[in-house]
Amino acid sequence: MIHKATRSRRVAPSTVRRLSLYLGFLEQRRQDGAATVPSRALAEAGGATPAQVRKDLSFFGSFGRRGVGYPVAPLAERVRAILGLDRGHRVVVVGAGPLGAALAPGAGWRERGFEVAAVYDLDPARIGTAQGGLVVRDAARLEADLAGRPADIGVVGVPVEAAQGVADRLVRAGVRALLNLAPVHLDVPSGVAVTQVNLALELDALAFAIRAGGRK
Repeated sequence: MIHKATRSRRVAPSTVRRLSLYLGFLEQRRQDGAATVPSRALAEAGGATPAQVRKDLSFFGSFGRRGVGYPVAPLAERVRAILGLDRGHRVVVVGAGPLGAALAPGAGWRERGFEVAAVYDLDPARIGTAQGGLVVRDAARLEADLAGRPADIGVVGVPVEAAQGVADRLVRAGVRALLNLAPVHLDVPSGVAVTQVNLALELDALAFAIRAGGRK
């Protein structure tokens, strides 16, 4: 049985990341027909310990039974709700180049609850081309389009020199959550959530791991 909790304490970003990993594992196990999963399996999926899994989940309520495990389908649905994935999120991507292409429609985001509704670009050479089943729109239309159909999330996938300007335009158009793929800090008003995806930092970490693994 799953009992919900209504706690107002701030949830750490690391907890949110683990919940996302738990959800991916639970959905895979549900496809496999599993009815329950042990905390140890969830821990491995989330790069955590069984104790951490119990702590993460207890933040939101009472889940599972000792010796039995966690019910796969109900827990998956509950974690989806905790993450806000039980409702759809409309996403617009600004930048049809290599960065923005990672969020192209048809890449499996709809199954996760994200509708990539439009792709924009500043480059005339890309405007009018196809990306993931959508026609790349002129970024000059951004504000007018969002006035008619608001978006929940804006993806900033443009070069560094254009990133802040694009972020400013998205915020003025009512977007309150940004995924920044450009390697630059964005200055946004309070109340606007920004997640930074810095590929350079991730590659640095991988290079360090290779070097550390090669030491004798």
